[in-house]
Amino acid sequence: MVVADSAARLLKLLALLQRRPSWTGAELAQQLGIDARTVRRDIERVRDLGYEVTSTPGSAGGYKLGVGADMPPLLLDEQEAMAVAVLLGASAGMALPGIERATLATLARIDRLLPSRLRGRVKALRAATVPLLATPVAVPAENLARLAEGCEPTELAHFDYSSREGHKTSRRVAPYRLVAAERRWYLVAFDLDRKDWRTFRVDRIAKVRLTGHTFAPRKLDDAARLVSEAISAAPYRYQIVVRVDAPAATVRRAVSPSVATVEDAGDHVLLRVGADEMHWAAGYLIGLGFPFAVLHPPELGQWLCALGDRLIATHSQGQPPPKPGGAWARRRRIHQPLRHPATGARVRPRSKAGGARAARPPVRWRTAQPRATRRTVWGRPSAPRPRHRR
Repeated sequence: MVVADSAARLLKLLALLQRRPSWTGAELAQQLGIDARTVRRDIERVRDLGYEVTSTPGSAGGYKLGVGADMPPLLLDEQEAMAVAVLLGASAGMALPGIERATLATLARIDRLLPSRLRGRVKALRAATVPLLATPVAVPAENLARLAEGCEPTELAHFDYSSREGHKTSRRVAPYRLVAAERRWYLVAFDLDRKDWRTFRVDRIAKVRLTGHTFAPRKLDDAARLVSEAISAAPYRYQIVVRVDAPAATVRRAVSPSVATVEDAGDHVLLRVGADEMHWAAGYLIGLGFPFAVLHPPELGQWLCALGDRLIATHSQGQPPPKPGGAWARRRRIHQPLRHPATGARVRPRSKAGGARAARPPVRWRTAQPRATRRTVWGRPSAPRPRHRR
C-alpha cells in the first residue's frame, strides 16, 4: 500500500513540475499533502528515474524540471487530453507533409488512453464536425522547423527563394516571425541584402541553412499586418484606397485580412485593397454594404459612375416616370404649379367665366382635430362659431 501511494505521488509530482516553470518546496508540499522532507526524497526518486530536476537554494529558490537528452513522458489532465485529441483529429487531414504518420500515431495513442467518458465526447464531436477547407499548400516540415529555430534564438538563415514569376534568388535574412494566413505559411524577416523587411511564402523556400551567427533583433510593430499588406495589395495591378464611413470594428468583421487592410482614421476608415480588374474591385466594395468614396485611383471612381449610368439606363426602361408631388404632396395639400402639356410653360388657373385669376385659391389644411377645438382661449377649447343664415 505504501509503494502504491509513493508511485501515485511521484506521478503527481512529475505532473506538477511539468505544469509550471518552477515550484518552491512549500508549494509542492501543500499540493501533495506531505512535509518538506518527503518532498526532497520524492525529488531524488524522480532524478533516479532519469528526469533532470534542478534545485535552487534559498527562500526564493525552488525546483525546476530541466531539459534532458530524451523527451520525458507528458502527463495531461482530462481537459488537456481532450483538447489535444480534438485538435489532432481536426488537423489530421491537413498536416504538414512528412508528419502525417506521426500525427495519426499520436492521435491513436491518445484515443486509446482516454477514459471512456471522454472518449465518447471526443467521438461525438468528431462525428458532428464537417470541415469545409481548401486544399493546403504543401510545406516541408523540416523547412518550417528550421525557420522557427532561427526566429527564437535570433540566428541568421540562408535559403533559396522562388518569386511569383518563377525567378530564383538566394536570400540572407534575419528571421522574425512565422505567420499562418489563408492555408499558407509566411516568413517575416529582415533581408540583409535589401536592407528592409520582407515576407516570404514558406512553400517557395528551399535549402534552408542556419549559419550559427546571431544578431540583435530589430523592432517590428505588427508582423501580421505586414503579411496582410503584402498579400492583399502588393502583388496586384491597382492599389486602391477607399474611405469608408463606418466603425473600424464593423469593417474589420466584414473584411478578410488576406483581401484588404483596415486603417482606423478616427471618424472614418481607410480601406486598402489590391485588384487586377476594376470590375472585381467595384463588385467587392459594393458588396460590403458600407458607404464609401474612392480616393485612389481616379479611374475606379469614373468606372463606378459609368457603371451606375448603365444600371439606371438598363433597369429604368419601360417604367413610367414618377409623378410630381405624389402622396406626400396630396396629404400636405402642396399645390404644384400648372404647366402646359405641350410646351411645359407655367400657366395661371382660369375662373369659370374665362378670365385669369388674380390670385391662387386659398390653401385648406386638413387636420385631425374637430372644428370646435381649432381655436383655444387660455388653453381651453372655444365654443363653435354659429353659422350665419342668409
